[in-house]
Amino acid sequence: MSNIVAIVGRPNVGKSTLFNRLIQRRDAIVDSISGVTRDRHYGKSDWNGKEFSVIDTGGYAIGSDDIFEEEIRKQVQLAIEESDIIVFVVDVEEGITPMDTEVANILRKVKKPVFIAVNKVDNSMRVNDALEFYNLGLGEYFTISSINGSGTGELLDALTEKLEDEVNIENELPRFAVVGRPNAGKSSFINALIGEERNIVTDIAGTTRDSIDTKYNRFGFEFNLIDTAGIRKKSKVKEDLEFYSVMRAVRAIEHCDVAILVVDATRGFEGQDENIFWLAEKNKKGVIILVNKWDLIEKETNTMRDFEAKIRREIAPFTDVPILFISTLTKQRIYKAIETAVDVFKNRKKRIPTSKLNDTMLEIVKHNGPPAIKGKFVKIKYCMQLPSPTPQFVFFCNLPQYVKDPYKRFVENKLRENFNLHGVPIVIYFRQK
Repeated sequence: MSNIVAIVGRPNVGKSTLFNRLIQRRDAIVDSISGVTRDRHYGKSDWNGKEFSVIDTGGYAIGSDDIFEEEIRKQVQLAIEESDIIVFVVDVEEGITPMDTEVANILRKVKKPVFIAVNKVDNSMRVNDALEFYNLGLGEYFTISSINGSGTGELLDALTEKLEDEVNIENELPRFAVVGRPNAGKSSFINALIGEERNIVTDIAGTTRDSIDTKYNRFGFEFNLIDTAGIRKKSKVKEDLEFYSVMRAVRAIEHCDVAILVVDATRGFEGQDENIFWLAEKNKKGVIILVNKWDLIEKETNTMRDFEAKIRREIAPFTDVPILFISTLTKQRIYKAIETAVDVFKNRKKRIPTSKLNDTMLEIVKHNGPPAIKGKFVKIKYCMQLPSPTPQFVFFCNLPQYVKDPYKRFVENKLRENFNLHGVPIVIYFRQK
């Protein structure tokens, strides 16, 4: 189970810069103008071998240069409800402001771990200036400079100590999360499966505000179906309730075994569908794609083939994913969808005997080895599957530094061809023998 870390604080204290540093890429827009972060950002980070999700809540004041304390207070409250750990960012240049005090008053009542990050401490003079933040009554603080990274290591050391270790609960039912954009037909899909109006279905986007679990038993296989709130494009997440829903949906993807991505055929496979797909892939979840409302599409000879080809182009290089065309209204292929999700779940749990893996893969790499670089030849001598919850493989060779991404993709494709890992992200490592 992944942990969620929320970064909170008033505008322009450097939350987005810290977020970018934690996820190690420039994702959030960073600017010195107050309130640049209008939406919320999600990313994965890891430290000391522990992985966690980071949410940059933004410190925004919509439609005004003034800071609305009420907006900040609501956003902090939502972060408290849905995250496991809170990082409260303050600015050493401006010291304690009335809004910092307001946020601190809320955080003092919280039972979850709270870390104060005093930002913009980029010289020794400012270390002493940070002392005043003891007055917030939240205990120890960490002096950091998110722009150059100083102090962030100490903050992460303390933060990861509070992260919960992954717990694999035996006998827990497999979890299939039904995800997708609002109004794609997720609730209708579950209602069609269970034969009752368990979930409210309307034409209004965003009706499902929460994640709803439904126990389901079919094909001799029992599991939980999770209907998540529609994940809306970040720029459209204005309403607090919807932000709450998005966080729930992100958490549902992280905590599921297989993500069933429902796509609206009448709108096509859009950018936000792709984002949801990569969120599931990044979390190493099994994935199947259901193209819903197929009964509403005017069809020609190759309509289905062309639609599927377009999706595979968008999700490359991870194209080994089941794509089914369904209609929740007519129940076309909805049971096939569940059967496929069960197959993907089994693929994700698959263990390949080391002897069988070596017999197959060493023969392939013997005839199709990595290209020589600078006259150096890579010799792969042995391979094995790692004892991890998802398929991960390690190949031992003499010069792992010369094995490039195109060859890793070749090896991945051969693994998929020979061992049926359909719908499952796999990780391949090359290590020194």
